[in-house]
Amino acid sequence: MTGSPSRLIRRATQVEADVHVPVAIVGGGACGLTAALMLSDAGVACVVLERDALPSGSTALSSGFIPAPGTRTQHAHGVRDDSAERFATDIQAKAHGRASPALVEAYAESIGPALDALQERHGLQWMLLDGFLYPGHSVHRMHALPQKTGASLMAALQSAVEAAGIPVLTQALVDTLMLDAEDRVIGIDYARPGGSRETLACDALLLACNGFGGNAQMVRALLPEMAEAIFGGHTGNDGSAILWGESLGARLRDLGGYQGHGSWVTPQGALMSWAVMMEGGVQINCEGRRFHDETQGYSEAAVHVLAQPGGIAWNVFDAPLLALARGFPDFCDAEAAGALRRCESVAALADCIGCEPTVLQGTLDAMRDGSPPDGRMFTRALDAPYFAVKVTGALFHTQGGLDTAPDMRVLRHDGTPFANLLAAGGAAGGVSGDAVWGYLSGNGLLSAVAGGYIAARTAAALIHSTKASR
Repeated sequence: MTGSPSRLIRRATQVEADVHVPVAIVGGGACGLTAALMLSDAGVACVVLERDALPSGSTALSSGFIPAPGTRTQHAHGVRDDSAERFATDIQAKAHGRASPALVEAYAESIGPALDALQERHGLQWMLLDGFLYPGHSVHRMHALPQKTGASLMAALQSAVEAAGIPVLTQALVDTLMLDAEDRVIGIDYARPGGSRETLACDALLLACNGFGGNAQMVRALLPEMAEAIFGGHTGNDGSAILWGESLGARLRDLGGYQGHGSWVTPQGALMSWAVMMEGGVQINCEGRRFHDETQGYSEAAVHVLAQPGGIAWNVFDAPLLALARGFPDFCDAEAAGALRRCESVAALADCIGCEPTVLQGTLDAMRDGSPPDGRMFTRALDAPYFAVKVTGALFHTQGGLDTAPDMRVLRHDGTPFANLLAAGGAAGGVSGDAVWGYLSGNGLLSAVAGGYIAARTAAALIHSTKASR
């Protein structure tokens, strides 16, 4: 496999650097900032290196929703029948048993304590989204900040990092990892604005950088069904971690796994909440027909939508569902940009979609009869006025990457771990298996936050052990 960015490995016995830090973190998204906060709590110094002028990554483009069992927030809302074991079962059910059992267990056990720590020690005030269930979740466990956006989550993490006095070096594009003859990371090289270069020595390295959704060459090779899809993720997702891993002889995992989204508003370019589909909305193609069971999930919906004429579908719903949709900032932005169409009758809706009214009427009647072709049972039919939003399928972020042990250390091809090289979040293989349908809602931020939390614990132990042996 090849990719466009130059990502190098340099062998050396020692590093000539002006600055030495116990832990270097490549990537300032939710994973890297969570890890930095947890390291600070453990009394371990670190530096976060971020390629952009302002940390954002895929997190800022997401809804910012994180699934977690057993949190204080969940208990405060009266949800007491959840557990790490139940969450793990839901993850594996969605992935058809093809997610890494060890990582599923590690993430399911760690995400609750991670969210509690971010709340209690760093001021992130979680709310529980308990008005509906996201696809694949058997209980209300989706957490968000009150603003319900990924941008607000990033802002809160950045504020916490600043308050903790953790250095974040922006506009620092790490392109070279330095390892000694025993495969221990000893430093990194990075480019700065204007073409200058700097070196940082470290005792442990966490790759919290990215997936490969923004690398068109890798997407064509690994996810051919999404080769022509809109990429709704961060352009910095260039596959750096995978390219470094290939050079090091690291094992890769689940490269066919990814999060798609079947509700990318076009041409405005925004995500529309799938809650509308879960609560009774439908997707209708340009022929006026439903074409899949929307409750299976928004990730696989991307493939279903792209298979329709022109790769287009219409999200169709009514007034009560519009009220639900307006509770999500992304939808409000799309509506303000002119994405929402109001239709007073089936005939008007058919004219909006460009289909035959009789075909569309039959589709809506099937909902009213409670016997649609795919077996989905609707709690109620849609009533006029109807509302419609034009959407397409998009690739949001990849779920495959470096294979890791449950403690987030990167694994070689033979299954042995690198001593002090860790990966988490988009850089590592997640818990969605190797296909689009394995993505359980929230898996991306689950692996970012839980992975960052676990990686910090591992790195802190390595640093304390090194100090004790000196």
